[in-house]
Amino acid sequence: MTDSILEKFLRYVKIDTQSDENCEETPSTKKQFDLANLLVKELEELSVKDIVLDEHCYLFATIPSNLPAGSPAVPQIGFLAHLDTSPDVSGENVKPQVIENYQGGDITLPGDKNVVIKTTENPNLAKCIGHKIVTSDGTTLLGSDDKSGVAAIMQLVQVLKENPDIKHGNIRIGFTPDEEIGRGTQHFDLKRFNCQYAYTIDGGMPGELNKETFSADSATINITGRDIHPGTAKDIMVNSIRVMGEIIMRLPKYMAPETTDNYEPFIHPHTATGSVVSSQIRFILRDFKTEGLTKQKEILEAIIKEVQLLYPNAKIELEIKTQYRNMYDSLVANHSGCDYLWEAAERAGTNPFWSPIRGGTDGSRLTEMGLPTPNIYTGGHNFHSRTEWVSINALEKTVETLVNLVQIWVEKSK
Repeated sequence: MTDSILEKFLRYVKIDTQSDENCEETPSTKKQFDLANLLVKELEELSVKDIVLDEHCYLFATIPSNLPAGSPAVPQIGFLAHLDTSPDVSGENVKPQVIENYQGGDITLPGDKNVVIKTTENPNLAKCIGHKIVTSDGTTLLGSDDKSGVAAIMQLVQVLKENPDIKHGNIRIGFTPDEEIGRGTQHFDLKRFNCQYAYTIDGGMPGELNKETFSADSATINITGRDIHPGTAKDIMVNSIRVMGEIIMRLPKYMAPETTDNYEPFIHPHTATGSVVSSQIRFILRDFKTEGLTKQKEILEAIIKEVQLLYPNAKIELEIKTQYRNMYDSLVANHSGCDYLWEAAERAGTNPFWSPIRGGTDGSRLTEMGLPTPNIYTGGHNFHSRTEWVSINALEKTVETLVNLVQIWVEKSK
């Protein structure tokens, strides 16, 4: 198996692996096994060891050390990517479009001429002149998040197999389900993965490294009203849709995704459904300071209290669930792996920089669980949208960074 990273990427994005937040099982969709089973076959062809795909769709394997006998011990490190794509935009029947030599300008997608990747909204396109760029056809997401990461890890396996002169210790690789719905580590077995340090490959522009994420909770507001024939509804009907509207209207606009950036927190109502008798609003709550999530809960509680006074006969309930926490403090305390990552990216010529993720990765929760796991770029942009795109040249730099990284861990262990 000696195909290119582009061939791998195109093969993977054509497999629908959307997760489903409405399903409590792991994986939340059985179709994630379609990609996992393909990876098992490809890993077997690459002579990788200890391949295990469990009932929850966690796929682990080992690239054995090729160090000579008597070499100093090298910590076992791991690389991780997630199998699922976002449920926000369709991932079915993805038709990737390859621009062989991007020469600038807006990119109009062929499946829907109204979907345009605009240079005004994508300043990094200017850095990709001459690059090979992949988009969807505009009717679906692309799936670069995180099939770019999957392809990078699989390419690393191939590079190390084809180049035995690249010396490395034991390397664990892992592919996880349900990251996009905040449950990517729900059944992650740390003992079985057995690493001292790990890296997720789930990031953005070339050189962008991440050791800070949001702390994250989800929130659900359930509203129960009372239905009756509208002709006789006076002073009896309680329309839960109107109650829902009052709640949404009171959400602070200065704490919305569309009005915040950098380190600013947000409260994001992403789904609202309802009828007269029953309505529901689903939120994601995000703040780089974990204590800020308590403030967001208090904001929602205050809104509910105010609206409850307007509709005393409505039942309004709030449920909060923990998702993940900012990994910064733990990574600062275990900084060597971050230092090595920086050096690996420098050797790849990417001018690395640390950037906070306005989101999360499996590494957020893994770091909290005791496995330090910063994040590495893939060259992808506009995740969770029909304008998603990735630079294959940048993704090749990701692989180069990974190759450098496994060698640096050996060098630093001497």
